[in-house]
Amino acid sequence: MANFLKNLKANYTLSAIICVVIGVVLIIWPGTSTQVVCMVLGGMLMIYGIVQIILYLFARERTLYLQGMLILGIVFSVVGAWILLKPETIIAAVPIIMGIIVIMHGLHNAIQAIDLKKMDYENWWVALLFGILTIVLGVVLVCNPFGAVEIVVRVIGAFLIYDGISDMWILSRLFKTKKNAERIIDAEATVIDEDK
Repeated sequence: MANFLKNLKANYTLSAIICVVIGVVLIIWPGTSTQVVCMVLGGMLMIYGIVQIILYLFARERTLYLQGMLILGIVFSVVGAWILLKPETIIAAVPIIMGIIVIMHGLHNAIQAIDLKKMDYENWWVALLFGILTIVLGVVLVCNPFGAVEIVVRVIGAFLIYDGISDMWILSRLFKTKKNAERIIDAEATVIDEDK
């Protein structure tokens, strides 16, 4: 179980860092042609999807969560490959695709907030707010009210940076709370053993 949690934390941290890096690149170089942006996006989605598939294949415990991540990995790989093969047909759909991805992250953040509440974490509602805000930002991207491609690219970059940072914050709270709960259980078990 400890190895599973360690792998899970590494997986999420990598995902969050990738989001932030892509976001920074999109903000710094918004003038880059949309085709190049599509190619980069397609490549990153494909790599992320393949990583999820590999993590599932090599996992010792194939939990329901990992099965969900496998499906997500397959979807990301297929979408990434499609973007790489047909970038010109996908340019208009980039905000929608990114919006859907951000919405999925937001839903996952909201689920993690509920987990924090179950573990009696005091500020669980902050994680829930992050999740709700992420979902709202995703919906804004899907609706795409920005018009100009350069603005869309910058907005996507900003959203990805926010998504990555909020993911890292929620993840750090989740694992810290789990660790504290495990310490309390270990301490109680030690006290019971001493009583015997």
